[in-house]
Amino acid sequence: MDDGSIDVKRAAREAAYSMPLDQINPADPELFRTDTMWPYFERLRKEDPVHWAESGFDDVGGYWSVTKYNDIMAVDTNHEAFSSQPTIVLPDPKEDFTLPMFIAMDPPKHDVQRKTVSPIVAGPNLARLEPVIRERAGKILDDLPIGEEFNWVDKVSIELTTMTLATLFDFPWEDRRKLTFWSDVATSAPESGMLGTTDPEEHEQRRRAALFECVDYFMRLWNERVNAEPKPDLISMLAHGEATRNMDRMEYLGNLILLIVGGNDTTRNTISGSVLALNQNPDQYQRLTSDPSCIPSMVSETIRWQTPLAYMRRTATRDVEIGGKTIREGEKIAMWYVSGNRDEEVIERPNDYWIDRPRVRQHLSFGFGIHRCVGNRLAELQLKIIWEEILKRFPKIEVTGQPKRVYSSFVKGYEDLPVVIPART
Repeated sequence: MDDGSIDVKRAAREAAYSMPLDQINPADPELFRTDTMWPYFERLRKEDPVHWAESGFDDVGGYWSVTKYNDIMAVDTNHEAFSSQPTIVLPDPKEDFTLPMFIAMDPPKHDVQRKTVSPIVAGPNLARLEPVIRERAGKILDDLPIGEEFNWVDKVSIELTTMTLATLFDFPWEDRRKLTFWSDVATSAPESGMLGTTDPEEHEQRRRAALFECVDYFMRLWNERVNAEPKPDLISMLAHGEATRNMDRMEYLGNLILLIVGGNDTTRNTISGSVLALNQNPDQYQRLTSDPSCIPSMVSETIRWQTPLAYMRRTATRDVEIGGKTIREGEKIAMWYVSGNRDEEVIERPNDYWIDRPRVRQHLSFGFGIHRCVGNRLAELQLKIIWEEILKRFPKIEVTGQPKRVYSSFVKGYEDLPVVIPART
């Protein structure tokens, strides 16, 4: 299928190149909802790779966009000059609702909190998880309808990643879709309408209520596990960890949101993105079906192509020069992974979806430095397993309509991807 008409893409390109450079705001969520951000990033990489933008929103204000691969690496690997505090998103936290989390901390606190949970996504535990994920993936796929249109996001991507996340938390199985809901709520904008209102104040009230429901639920699980013998699940690890057992309620909630969004949203959007990308590139789909040994490479290429988190924010701790521009102390920076992953100077044929590309793991989607994605191997494992199981069962998954994309410039994902599976193998 052709995702987006030629006319729409041409209009987006004309708009991007006719707009005065100082008016380009790449963090506009509408660009991501319509998938029209690409020419804006292309222009910034060519003409103003370290670009100052005025967002027009009080909680964001002005910010720097870093859009080229090597400049992003320079920022991401220099945590002393570019702090992750107070948050990893462009909007500043509200004073009465701050959510500390280790990804938005600097050393030494970041290091000890990250170390507390990292064993759950280390090699030995992944080896134990693999057969469990494979069994669940097979069951999900075996239950899919044949010859009937359905939403792949809901039936497959969300279901598999939510099952895995529930296992990591040892979360009550019958309530696992709460994790999906809290993940969506945490990153939602009023314009998404997901909480039944587009009014910013009412949306924020409902969002807070939902997140308080989340932390109340998890407090009950914490209280059960802190009084029991330590177990290898995330809540027990946090409850018994020396660096985390004395967290207050909001820090607990912050780390929960980090683990829920990181363990759910990103992988599910890449699973959906893989189906879309293969449909948009039928020669690559044919390559994959004729040689399933390409799956690991296809997984890495999809993670680059999708870039499920479009950016990460940093805040300058001192005056720093990047790309010939001086970023002043206290100014915020968006490292646009989604742009760096299409940098023509570093990545060959960056706009092509090329499942056996050379140096396929050369992408920015997991970040670099001390904040490199802690769950990257689990994400790759889930993608590998689901495609191994798909190729055993289905000659083709056909995308039958336009995807509905998330209204966000941070989470680059999908709400709906209509598909039909014509037949089983």
